[in-house]
Amino acid sequence: MSRVSLLLTGWLVVMVSRDVGLRVGLEGVQTSMCSRWGSPLDKSSQGLFKDGDVVIGGLFNIHYIPSVIDLGFLQPPLLIPCTGLEIESLQYVYAMEFAVEEINRNPSILPGVRLSYRILDCCGRHPWAMKEALSLVGGDSQSWGLSVPVIIGGASSTTAMILSRTLASLSVPVISYLASCPCLSDRHRFPNFFRTIPSDVYQAKIMARLAILFNWTWIGAVIANNDYGRLAIQAFQEEIEGSGVCLAFSEPLNRETIEEDAKRAATTIQHSTARVILLFCWYTDVRVLFLQLANRNVTDRQFLASEALSTSRDLFQDVAILNVASGVLGVAIRSAEIPGFKRFLHSLKPSNRPDDLFLREFWEKEFGCSLSTTPSNPQSMSDGSTTNISTASHASRSPLAATLSLCTGRETLEGVQNSFTDTTSLRAEYNAYLAVYAAAHALHSLLSCPDKESSPGDNSTTCSSPYNIIQKELLEHLNKVNFTTPNGEEFFFQGADIPAAYDLVNWKTTPDGSLKLVLIGRVDGLELHLNKTSIEWTTGSSQVPISICSERCPPGTRRANRKGEPVCCFDCIPCADGEVSNETGSHQCRQCPIEFWPNPAHTVCIPRKVDFLSFNETMGIVLTTGAVSGVVVTTAVFVIFLCYHNTPVVRANNSELSFLLLLSLKLCFLCALVFIGRPSVWSCRLQQAAFGISFVLCVSCLQVKTIVVLAAFRSARPGGGGLMKWFGPGQQRGSVCLFTSIQVIICIIWLSLSPPTPHHDLGFQGSKVNLQCAMSSVVGFAVVLGYIGFLACLCLLLAFLARKLPDNFNEAKFITFSMLIFCAVWVAFIPAYISSPGKYSVAVEIFAILASSYGLLLCIFAPKCFIILLRPERNTKKHLMGR
Repeated sequence: MSRVSLLLTGWLVVMVSRDVGLRVGLEGVQTSMCSRWGSPLDKSSQGLFKDGDVVIGGLFNIHYIPSVIDLGFLQPPLLIPCTGLEIESLQYVYAMEFAVEEINRNPSILPGVRLSYRILDCCGRHPWAMKEALSLVGGDSQSWGLSVPVIIGGASSTTAMILSRTLASLSVPVISYLASCPCLSDRHRFPNFFRTIPSDVYQAKIMARLAILFNWTWIGAVIANNDYGRLAIQAFQEEIEGSGVCLAFSEPLNRETIEEDAKRAATTIQHSTARVILLFCWYTDVRVLFLQLANRNVTDRQFLASEALSTSRDLFQDVAILNVASGVLGVAIRSAEIPGFKRFLHSLKPSNRPDDLFLREFWEKEFGCSLSTTPSNPQSMSDGSTTNISTASHASRSPLAATLSLCTGRETLEGVQNSFTDTTSLRAEYNAYLAVYAAAHALHSLLSCPDKESSPGDNSTTCSSPYNIIQKELLEHLNKVNFTTPNGEEFFFQGADIPAAYDLVNWKTTPDGSLKLVLIGRVDGLELHLNKTSIEWTTGSSQVPISICSERCPPGTRRANRKGEPVCCFDCIPCADGEVSNETGSHQCRQCPIEFWPNPAHTVCIPRKVDFLSFNETMGIVLTTGAVSGVVVTTAVFVIFLCYHNTPVVRANNSELSFLLLLSLKLCFLCALVFIGRPSVWSCRLQQAAFGISFVLCVSCLQVKTIVVLAAFRSARPGGGGLMKWFGPGQQRGSVCLFTSIQVIICIIWLSLSPPTPHHDLGFQGSKVNLQCAMSSVVGFAVVLGYIGFLACLCLLLAFLARKLPDNFNEAKFITFSMLIFCAVWVAFIPAYISSPGKYSVAVEIFAILASSYGLLLCIFAPKCFIILLRPERNTKKHLMGR
C-alpha cells in the first residue's frame, strides 16, 4: 500500500468519525474521493444493482489494475485505468446474485422483505475499495439513498483490514470470502470482521501435518513477503516444533521485485538438499518462480502449495512450466455444489440483461463479437424486478469492439467449456454464496421476532424496520448466526472464523501431457482424510519423495546433533557397549539389563553366555598341555631316580626327600587341571585346597633338604658331630609332615567357614557372564598364599646361607635359584591376578602354578638327570668326594 493510500485511509476515518449523522459527511467524503481518484464514470465505478427493501453491498475485483506509481506528496499519484476482466471474480459476482435471488424465493428467510444488492468493482486497489465501501455505507445517489448495512468483500487480507478498520467505528459488518490472514481473527482489532474462508493458521497446520505424515524432515519455503506469507510460515513452524521437521530456508517474494526475488529463490532451491518446497504466495508470483526453475531444469522438487495457488488454472495449464509443476500437492478451499447455479450461469444473456456491463464485456471477449453500443433503457424490467447499472457503458467496452462483427444474439453459454461455466469445483464462489446466506440469516434474526400472542412458529412480526437497520444490532446478530446451508451443512462463526474445511488436491499428468486438478482428500477441522495411493508425485510415480537433511539412523545407532546446525541434521553414532537401539531414528540407546548383552548389531539384548576356562578353547588346551607335560616330565624323572636310586648322585642328595619332592611336584602339575572346566561346588573347594597343600608339601621338602645340607656340613666341623642326630630320616619326614599339616589345618578352617563357590560375575561388561569360583573369604585365600610365601622365603634364606659349601656336595645353590624363580613368579602373580577379568584370572593362577612347578623341577632335577644320563663318569663317590 502506498503512502498516499495510507494517508487517505486515515483521513477518511477521521472524516467519517467526526460526523455523527454520517449521511452528509459520507457524501462529502465521496465527493472528495471522486475528485482525487477519478471520475465515477471509469471502470472502478461500474456496478450491478438490484432494488429491494434491504441492500447488501458487494465489493469484487472484477477488473485488474496495475500498481499505482507513487510520485510522492507533491503531486497526485498517476492513475492507470482498469484493464482485463477477471473471469473468476465475475463468477463470484453471479454467485452472490444467485444467492440473493434464491433467498428471495425462500419464504422461510426474511418473509415479506425483499433482499437486494449493490455490487461494485474495486479493480484490486485498496483506495477504490475504500471509496466504494464508503459510497455503499453512505447511501449515495446511485443507491437511491439507501445505506448498506453489511458489506461482502475484501478479496485480500490487506483490503479486508482496511475495510474493517475504516468501517469499525460505524459498526458495519464486513464478510470476506477470501481474506485468510490469521491477524483478522483478532476481535479487538477487527470487531466487525467475519469471513467464510478458514484462517491461514489452519492450512499452515495442515501442511505441517502432511510433512510429518510423509516424513519430510527437511523442507524449504517460498513465501510472499507480507502478512499472508510471514504469518503462515510462523504457524507452520509452531506446528512442526518438536516433531523433527526443520525448515531448510525461507525465501520471500516481493511483488515489486518479483523477477530478482524469483531468481534468488530458484538458485536457493537448486542448491538446497531439501526436496520438498512449501509455497505460501500468490499464483502470479509462483509462475515467475516456476519459469526460473524450468530454465535451470530443476524438475525434481516436490511442491506443497497453499490455497492461494493450488487451484490456479493459469499455473497447471501453462505449458512452459509443465515439467516443474507436475505432481504439486496442495491445500485448497473446500469445494461444494450450488444447486441450480450452473443453470443460472447458462441462462445469462446480454439480451436479457442489457444493463449488465460485466456480462457484456465477457460476452464480447468469449464469442469474439461486438454487442450493440446503443445504451439500454435503464428502467427496463426483467423477471419483475428492476436492475440498474452505472452509465459507463462505453467505458466498459473493449478497444477492439469497433473492429468486431456484431453478435447475432443466438450465442449461448450452453456447451461452453471455460472457467466461467465450470461449476464442478466451486470454492471462492461458494464462500461468497455462504457470505450472502450468513448476512441474510443475521438480517432475518434482526428483523423478525415472535409475537407474544401468536404461536411460537409465527415470526411474521418484525422488531425492526428494514429501512432503518442499526448496524451495531446487526453485528450482534451476525455473531450468533447458526443455520443449515442448502447443502445440509451446519454454518456458524467462531468469532470471525469458521471451522477449518479444506480439500487436498494433486496436479496429475493426463495422457495428452497436460495437467489436471484431482481431489485426493479432505480436511475437517484438523483431521486428514487422504488417499495416499492416488497421489502422483513430482517423480511421476506413487513413491513418496524423500526430503531429509540426514538419513535416519538405522537400528543399533543413535542420533547425535551437529553443532550449530538444525536438529534435522545429525550424525549416526553406534551404540556403546551394553546399549541397544531397535528403532530407526532413535535419539538415544538404552542400557541392557545386567543379565543381558547386545547382539553384534546392537539392536536387541540377548542373554549372556556363561563363560569359563574350558578344555575346548585354545587357552585351556595350552594350559592343559603344559600341566600334562609337567606330569609326564616329573614321572620320567621319578623313573630315572628310581632306576638309579643306588648311584651316588641320588643317594648323596637324600633320595627319600627327592622322591617326595617329585611326588609333590606331580601333585602341583595335576592341581592345575582342577582349575580348568566348569566350576562346581566341589571343584571350587578342591582346587584351592589342592593348590595350597601341594605347594606347601613341595616347599617343605626343599626346606628340609636345605636344613639337612646345612646340618651335614655343620656336623663335619669340630664339635658338631651330634647335630645330624637331630636331622635323621625320621626328623626329616616329621618336619615335612609338620609343615604340611599346618597348611592342611588352614585349608580345613577356610573351607569349613567360607569356602569358594561358583559365581556368575555380572559386573564384567561383556557378552558373556563369567562363571568362576568366587572367594567368599579373601582372608582365607590370603593366609594360604601367605603361608606358602613364608615357607618359600625361609627356604630361600637358608639356601642362600648354604650357597658357598663345597660344590660337589652342595645342592643349596640350585635350591636358591629355584626359590628365586618361585618367589618371583608368585610376587608377579598377585597384581596380575587382581587385574585380570573373568576367566583370565584363573588362567593367570594356572600359569603361576605351572611356571613355579617347572622352575622347581628344572632347577633341582635337571642337573642331576644330566649327570645320571649324560655324564655317568661324574656319578661316582670319588668324584663327589673329590673336593
